[in-house]
Amino acid sequence: MIPACPLASLPRGEALRLDVDPPIAVFHTDDGEIFAIDDTCTHQDASLADGWLEGCEVECPLHASRFDLRTGQVDAPPAKRPVRTHEVVVEDDTIYVVPSDAPPNLPPGVTLKGQA
Repeated sequence: MIPACPLASLPRGEALRLDVDPPIAVFHTDDGEIFAIDDTCTHQDASLADGWLEGCEVECPLHASRFDLRTGQVDAPPAKRPVRTHEVVVEDDTIYVVPSDAPPNLPPGVTLKGQA
């Protein structure tokens, strides 16, 4: 598990970027739910943590693709591939992320560190 932050330091309606490889975005919805997805839009290299959160969807700040935080599925083009979702655990008022074992759907030109 990756410790993200204390629950109290991530207000509702906000997001936090975890600098792991690849980066993960943690979202706290207005309804109080917490989700974690890969932070990089699958269309082009843009941080989803910098996007607009509405309900259980985040809109990419670059070209307005929308991703469902529950499933990672794309709800609006130009992105065509989903982002990975990650399990979130809140324990002792701290948010933890359990990274997915599935391979990431990175945009063209973006690679994991240590890969060519």
